[in-house]
Amino acid sequence: MTKEDLRPRVKDLIVRRLKLEIDPQTIDNSAPLFGEGLGLDSIDALELVLGLEQEFGIKVEDEEVGVKAFASVDALCDFIEKKKTA
Repeated sequence: MTKEDLRPRVKDLIVRRLKLEIDPQTIDNSAPLFGEGLGLDSIDALELVLGLEQEFGIKVEDEEVGVKAFASVDALCDFIEKKKTA
């Protein structure tokens, strides 16, 4: 699965799991998910971890890795690709 295939699925997952009232297509691939970007918080992060584990069958085990992986949609796609090939 390529990043091009993953992006829409990841964006849809973010909007669906966090019940955001935005169009998934409006999420910038490189914009920060936390803080200035989408403004997500730690509770949102936990919900996203659960969503990723259910949707993609991957585990987010290390908090430091999780922080890097959740930096943006692109970072999340890279993380999923690495986990799926590992």
